[in-house]
Amino acid sequence: MGATFIHDVRVFDGESVAGTGSVEFTDGVVTDVTVGPGPRPRPGKGTQMVDGSGLTLLPGLIDAHTHVFGVPDNLELALAFGVTTELDMFMGPADATRALCELAAGRDDVADLRSAGWLASAPGGHPAVGMPRLPTVAGPGQADAFVAARHEEGAHFLKIMVDDGANHGMSLPALDRATVTALVEAARRRGLVTVAHVSALWSARLALDSGVDVLTHLPLEAPLDDEFAGRLAAGGHAVLPTLTMLEMSAPPPSPAARVGRTLAEDPRIAGHLPEHARRAIASGREGLCADHPRPEHRFGHALASVAALHRAGVPVLAGSDANQRPDRACPVVHGASLHAELALLVDAGLTPAQALAAATSVPAARFGLHDRGLIAPGRRADLLLVAGNPAEDITHTRSIEAVWRGGVRFDREAYRARVAPASGSATEDTRDGTP
Repeated sequence: MGATFIHDVRVFDGESVAGTGSVEFTDGVVTDVTVGPGPRPRPGKGTQMVDGSGLTLLPGLIDAHTHVFGVPDNLELALAFGVTTELDMFMGPADATRALCELAAGRDDVADLRSAGWLASAPGGHPAVGMPRLPTVAGPGQADAFVAARHEEGAHFLKIMVDDGANHGMSLPALDRATVTALVEAARRRGLVTVAHVSALWSARLALDSGVDVLTHLPLEAPLDDEFAGRLAAGGHAVLPTLTMLEMSAPPPSPAARVGRTLAEDPRIAGHLPEHARRAIASGREGLCADHPRPEHRFGHALASVAALHRAGVPVLAGSDANQRPDRACPVVHGASLHAELALLVDAGLTPAQALAAATSVPAARFGLHDRGLIAPGRRADLLLVAGNPAEDITHTRSIEAVWRGGVRFDREAYRARVAPASGSATEDTRDGTP
C-alpha cells in the first residue's frame, strides 16, 4: 500500500485541534503525528506527498445511528461524505447482516459497519406488529435467551425498543421496566453495549431506570430537565439525539427552517448525491412523527434537551438515523446527513470542536472501537481532509478534499461521475463551497 505523508496540515486529533504539522500512515495505520514547533520527520523514498496547506485533517467520521437495510450502496454513499464507520441500529435477517458486516470489513471503498442485528421489542409492539418474523421478548424470563441468540449471531451491541406506537398513531404494547432491565443485565454479561430507542418522556425515564447504556432519540413533547440530565451523567450514560431525524419529523416553524433540507442546495454536498438521495432530502418525508403530529411536539424541545445534557456533562454522540435507500425516499440520507447533525449539535450548544468529537473519539470510546476515532500512531488511517477549519465553522466538514479508509483514498470524483452525472464533469472547488 505504501506510505502517505500529509504535511503542513491542521490536525484535529479527535478531541481538539492539536496544531499544524504532519501525519504519516503506512499499510492502513497511522505511523507518525508531528505538530507544533520542532524538527519535522523526513518522509521515506516513494512516499506519496499530500499538501495540507489551508486544510484540516480529522479522523474519519462515525455515524453512530443508521439503518443500512442490507444495501452496500448506502455504505458507499456514507464514505463519499467522510463517514468511514456506520453503526447500524436494526437489520436482519442475521445471515444477511453478518454477510454485509464481513463485506464492509473486507473492502476499502465502503464505510465499515457494526450492527445490532435484530432489535428487542414486545410481541405485537413497534415494530413487531408489522414484522411477524421479528424475534420478540414477552417478559424478563425470555431476556437472556434473546440476548444469547443475538450474541451468537454476531451482534455488536443490543438495540432495545421502548415505544408504545403513539408517534405512529397507534396504541401498542411496549417492553416494561423489568424486561428492559433483564435485557440490559443479559447484554452486560456478554459485553454488549445497550442502546434504547426512546419515543417520549415516559420511555426515556424507563430506559434510564433500567440501566440502559445509551439513549437514542429525544422526546419532542417537552425538554429533558436538569434533574434527569444529572441522573444520566451520574450513571455514566450517553445520548444519541439524532437531531437530523427529529428535525424532519417535528413540525418546524417553517419548511425553510429545516437544516437537513438545505443539504440538497449546498454545492459541497449536492454534487456528490445520487439523484434519488437529492430528491429524498429535498422533498422526502420522515415517518417517526410526521404522519401523526401533536400540538406539543416541538423540535426546539430536542435542542433544549441537548443543551441540558451537555451542561450536565452527558456524552453526546452524533448519529443521523440515516434511513434512506433508492426505493425509500426518507430525507435523512447516509453520509451527507451527518453533516447536518454536526450543525444541529452546534445549534444546541456544543462548540464545533465538541461536535467533531461527538462524531469521532466519543462514539469510538463508547462502542469500544479502540482502533479508530483518533489521529494517533497505531490507529487506523480512517481520515477526512477538509478545506478550512471546522473547529471554528462546523460547516467546513462539507468542504471535502479527500477521504481515506484504512489508508486507501476513496475516489470521490469517480464516484460523483458515476452516481451524479447531472452535476457535470467540472470539479467542484470545495475550498469555498462554490462549483
